[in-house]
Amino acid sequence: MVQPWNMIASDGAYADGSEAGRGHPRGAGTFARFLGHYVREEGVLPLEEAIRKITSLPADFLGLTDRGRIEEGYAADLSIFNAETIIDRSDWDYPQRFAEGIVHVLVNGTPVLRDGNLTGQTPGAFLSLKRIP
Repeated sequence: MVQPWNMIASDGAYADGSEAGRGHPRGAGTFARFLGHYVREEGVLPLEEAIRKITSLPADFLGLTDRGRIEEGYAADLSIFNAETIIDRSDWDYPQRFAEGIVHVLVNGTPVLRDGNLTGQTPGAFLSLKRIP
């Protein structure tokens, strides 16, 4: 995790924040666990390096040339979170339970989570890899 080339990613599926008992906890919890537990609580990495490991590093590795950075011409995929409170809440009993501390999420510039609530918007799209790892 601390090596500069290590990326943090997940193949977890969509989570709806419900108390439904289907799915895998990583769908709602991967990044919140990484940021809340390993970065904030354990101090394994500085927050800035952790953000790189979940954004630009995997995007570059996969050849997603318009993702992973806040730059003009890039897709506006953003998560606004409170670094002091972010933590995963999903578990095997409630794998779709949303994390704490994630306030807003934008996908392609469209809010999909606003003030912790789903907006009903679904602006996501299938992405083709530009580079096969």
